[in-house]
Amino acid sequence: MSRLNFVFLFIRRHKYMVVIFFIILIVGFIDDNSFMHRFARRSKMGQLRSEIEAYKAQYETADRQLREMEENPKSVEKMARERYFMKRPGEDVFVIRDAEDDASDELTTDSAI
Repeated sequence: MSRLNFVFLFIRRHKYMVVIFFIILIVGFIDDNSFMHRFARRSKMGQLRSEIEAYKAQYETADRQLREMEENPKSVEKMARERYFMKRPGEDVFVIRDAEDDASDELTTDSAI
């Protein structure tokens, strides 16, 4: 019983400090808008912004290629030959790839299984 009295006496003497401690605890760590959650959201926003920039660059590249294909019919053949390895009848095509490309292709095929 003496421990319980000691706790009540401590809270009664230092009530403002106890209240301030609980407010800091709630605002800093427990609440949905706590500093920890804000920091995590900021880092996530930075990651999402970099993804947006990557998608914008990819969109601009695809848009440029589309405009080029609409303007020049020979660019359609060029893209079909480069991207899809198509060839004319009686023609031999040799494909040379980097080691990095092969590793990324293997990862793609393994994840599809």
